Amino acid sequence: MAGNSILLAAVSILSACQQSYFALHVGKARLKYKVTPPAVTGSLEFERIFRAQQNCVEFYPIFLITLWMAGWYFSEVFATCLGLMYIYARHLYFWRYSEAAKKRITAFQLSMGILALLTVVGALGIANSFLDEYLDLEVAKKLRWSF
Repeated sequence: MAGNSILLAAVSILSACQQSYFALHVGKARLKYKVTPPAVTGSLEFERIFRAQQNCVEFYPIFLITLWMAGWYFSEVFATCLGLMYIYARHLYFWRYSEAAKKRITAFQLSMGILALLTVVGALGIANSFLDEYLDLEVAKKLRWSF
């Protein structure tokens, strides 16, 4: 099983490193702007960095679940490409939000679009597997023959 999911695992590790990187920047911002834990308010600069990181954390479980479901049930390569695009979109989001709240919108929309696509292709893959396994309907194979 592990050999069949190496690309998904690599994207997952890369995204975990990204989450750690964002958390490290929150820690640096705490020192720079003198915001002692557990406080989460302070200067606007700190609050933007903190909210950018928190938003990334809030969407992280959704990203991991949809990445793996799309990869297992639809296409590992396609899901991996979307996963890398998501990581890049989150990178843009974090840094743009850190600069100014209004700069985050485009990167946020891009990352949400990628999550939506991962969700849709994962659901399609799961539905196809369900139909094949339990109802003996090979929908994907029949669709391939039509084209």
